[in-house]
Amino acid sequence: MDGKFQGVKLIAGNSNPILAQEISQILDIPLTNATIQTFSDGEISVNVNETVRGADVYVIQSTSNPVNDNLMELLIIIDAMKRASAGRINAVIPYYGYGRQDRKAKSRDPITAKLVADLITVAGADRVITMDLHATQIQGFFNVPVDHLLGMNILADYFNELNLSDLVVVSPDAGSVKRSRLLAQKLEAPLAIIDKRRPKANVSEVMNIIGDIVGKNCIVIDDMIDTAGTICNGAEALIKLGAKNVYTVCTHGVLSGPAIERLKTDNIKEVVVLNTIQIPEEKKLDKMTILSVGPIFAKAIERVHDSKSLSKLFD
Repeated sequence: MDGKFQGVKLIAGNSNPILAQEISQILDIPLTNATIQTFSDGEISVNVNETVRGADVYVIQSTSNPVNDNLMELLIIIDAMKRASAGRINAVIPYYGYGRQDRKAKSRDPITAKLVADLITVAGADRVITMDLHATQIQGFFNVPVDHLLGMNILADYFNELNLSDLVVVSPDAGSVKRSRLLAQKLEAPLAIIDKRRPKANVSEVMNIIGDIVGKNCIVIDDMIDTAGTICNGAEALIKLGAKNVYTVCTHGVLSGPAIERLKTDNIKEVVVLNTIQIPEEKKLDKMTILSVGPIFAKAIERVHDSKSLSKLFD
């Protein structure tokens, strides 16, 4: 092991062990020997079988489905590290659950994204490393440093290698315009916007498309695909209005409920997701491409440990 990593410990929760193992291999640092399991009543048990005293510890855990179990697992691991006198505890959260509850949309709404930030901080995290928060202001919910990585470059590199002609990047709604514009700039492609109205939660209705998509290869980008209603309705509208092909891309493949059945539609040529959330075999489609965030998280861990700037990771 490289001498400059002597003080680094990587601990993997159960949410995404494949990604944790990949980060471990890239850094050439073995995962810390730990046993994380549940008692018969569902309570979580954490046993760390090697010393972490004075170490720079990185706890790798997405708070994805089952979100409450994975969140509690993260909190308990952090608490165990604090009580074991770790030198610094870094919560590496590729996917930050509860990120959509980031404001009071109506009376008596909770702001759960802030509550979860408080829980992680109180548990003992000294730093958070995450990717593509649903709302960037969630960084300010923490009272510890937050390194907010972007999956955009991984997606842009993939489509640049495909070398598709007549590209247009499509924002699935007004709220995703900033993200879509950034990808359009990286691909040197024009931007279109789907104007939709959402009558109720998890139901979206496409109203209009702003921009030229006739005969174009359309890339519809969002931070996550959950039930896939927004993406699939958008793809249907694009094809009906003359688009050549539709590619749907996202950072977080939440893929809950009817998502997989919906994504099988012929309106979508390819589904591209990053592996911030571990996608089980039964949810993998033939037309699904899964790109890894392992290298960027490994670089982030290396640069954080060496007290170097992370801004180079955004170039």
